[in-house]
Amino acid sequence: MTDRDALLVAAVRAGTLGEVHALLGPGNPDATDEDGLPVLCTAVAAGEEEIAEALLRAGADPDAVDADGTPVLCTAVGAFAHRPVAALVTAGADPHQVLPDGTTPLLRAVEGGSPATVKALLWGQYLPAPELRLAQPVRARLLAAARHWYETGAEAELRRRTGATGPARTSTVDDEWCEVEQITLGGRTVRAGHGAVLTTLEAAFGVPTPLTELVARAVRHPDPGHVDWRESSTRLGRRSDAEARELVTSLRHHPSPDHRRFAADVLGSRQYFLKGTAYPHHAEDRDFLAAWAETETNAVVLAEVLRALTEHAEEHPRLEAIGLRHAGHPDPLVRRMVSDCLWWPDRHLTVEAAAVLRALTHDADDEVRFQAALTLLADERQDLDGPRAVVRDLVRDPHSPMRGGAAEALAESDDRTADATELLPSLLDTDDRILRLVGAYGLARRDDPRTPEAYARVEELGPIHLPDHRANALTDWHARNEPSAPEEQRGNG
Repeated sequence: MTDRDALLVAAVRAGTLGEVHALLGPGNPDATDEDGLPVLCTAVAAGEEEIAEALLRAGADPDAVDADGTPVLCTAVGAFAHRPVAALVTAGADPHQVLPDGTTPLLRAVEGGSPATVKALLWGQYLPAPELRLAQPVRARLLAAARHWYETGAEAELRRRTGATGPARTSTVDDEWCEVEQITLGGRTVRAGHGAVLTTLEAAFGVPTPLTELVARAVRHPDPGHVDWRESSTRLGRRSDAEARELVTSLRHHPSPDHRRFAADVLGSRQYFLKGTAYPHHAEDRDFLAAWAETETNAVVLAEVLRALTEHAEEHPRLEAIGLRHAGHPDPLVRRMVSDCLWWPDRHLTVEAAAVLRALTHDADDEVRFQAALTLLADERQDLDGPRAVVRDLVRDPHSPMRGGAAEALAESDDRTADATELLPSLLDTDDRILRLVGAYGLARRDDPRTPEAYARVEELGPIHLPDHRANALTDWHARNEPSAPEEQRGNG
C-alpha cells in the first residue's frame, strides 16, 4: 500500500470528503486497507454515501467484495443506501447477479421493504426497462415476494424467518422524501414499505392493480408521508381515465376520514402529473373540491381539501370566500391553509383578506402566524412592519417548529432593521449546521463585515457541500467587498 493509498484509506475511515477528493487519482479509487478491504466497501459499510459516490465517479470497481465475499452492492442494499445503490448500478454492478443463497440484490431489496432502494436497482441510469430485461419467472418471483411480505406484515415475517420471540425495535425513518417504519428483530432489519414496493413492481412490469387495492394500500398507513400512501397516490394521480376519476370522487362520501383524505390528496396531486389536454377535467375537479370544502366536517380532511384546492394552477372563483369562512376554524390544521386561500400570484390582497391575515399574525399557532406574515409580506401594498416582527420573533424562539423556515425567510428578506441584522449572527451559536449556514447567508446578502467569520463558524460543524446558493454567497461577498483579494481568499474554504 502506497503512502497516498494509506492516506486515502484514513480519509475514507474518517469520513472527510474534502480529503478524499484531494487524494483521488489514477489507480487509487480501488485502494485497499491493510486487510485487503477496498475503500469503496469501507465507505458503503460506514454509510459515507457521498464518499462512495466520489470513489465510483473516480473509477472504483462497482463489483468490489468485502472480506466475506459479499458484493458491495448487497452491502448498500442491506443498508437501504439508495443513492450508492443507484451509483453502483450506473457504474456496472449487476442487480440480478445470483448469489450463493439463490437470491439477487434486487430480491433482497424487495424483501427489505425500501421502495427507494428497489427503484434504484430497477431504474439505474442507462438500464433498459425492467420488463424488457427480466424474464417472466424472475418478475413473478419478485412480485410474489413483495406481496407475501406485504400481506404477512414485516414484523410477522421477520419473526417467522428469524424465530425471534422478543420485542421488535421499531423506528420511523426517511426513504427518499417519504417515511417508513424500520423494524429490527432477530439480528435482521427491514422496512415496512412492501405495499409501495409491490405497487412499484406492478407498474414496472405492466401488471394491472385493482384501483380499490391501491386505495387499501394507502389507507393501511393513513399518513400522506408514508411510502405506501405516496406510491398509491402517485399511481392514481397519473391516471386520467374515467374509472380512476369516478373512484376518487366517490371517496368523498366514504365514512372513513382516511379514505376521504386520500381522495383529496390524489385530486391535489393530479395537476402535477396530468398537464393540459392530457386531463380535461381540472376545472371540474376545482368545482368538486370547492363544494367539498363547504361541507367537510373533519378538520384533517378539510385541511387536505383546502390544500388540494390551492395547489391547482388556476384560482377558483370562490377560493377567497372559502378562506374567509374558515379563518376562525377551531383547528389550526385548517387555519394554516387559510393564507393560501386568500392570496394568489399576480394580484394584490383584497381589503377583507388583508384584515383577516393581520388578525392571523396573532394566532396561537406558530405556523398560522408564519404563513399569514409571509402572505402579507408578498404584497408590497401592505404595512410590512408587523409581519416582519412576526418572522423575527419566530427566529428568536429556539423552541418554535417554524424557526428554520422563519430564519430562511429572514435571510432572504429585505428586512434591514438592527433587530434583524443582529438575529442572523445569533444563529451561529446553534448546533444546527443549516441554521448556521442560513445565518451566514443572511449576513452575506447584507454585505455585513462579519460574513467570513460567519462562514468559518458554519464549517466548525462540517464542510459546506456545493452546490448550494447559500455557500456560493461567500464568494459573491468577497467579490463585492474585497475585489482585489487573491482568488484563493475569495473561495468557500
